[in-house]
Amino acid sequence: MVSKPLTIYFVVDDTRVTVSLTPEGCTFENGKSSELADCVCRIGTEMLLSIWDEGYQPGGRNFPSGKIRSNNPAILQGCLVACRKAG
Repeated sequence: MVSKPLTIYFVVDDTRVTVSLTPEGCTFENGKSSELADCVCRIGTEMLLSIWDEGYQPGGRNFPSGKIRSNNPAILQGCLVACRKAG
């Protein structure tokens, strides 16, 4: 679902995880494994679970409110599509 490798660094409350997406698959690593992430996302556990478990589709209103903070929302949307959490 991705055409080139992408690295996303997630900060979920006190947890930090690096997600690497490639055309071949996806890997997760605890902590920050790359200084040059393509995208950084800060999100609360409640919002993440709402997206992942309940199918909530985040939109532009979530970013100004601070519920989701990112330097590249388009990459986050692509990540959701790649994980089959958005269409």
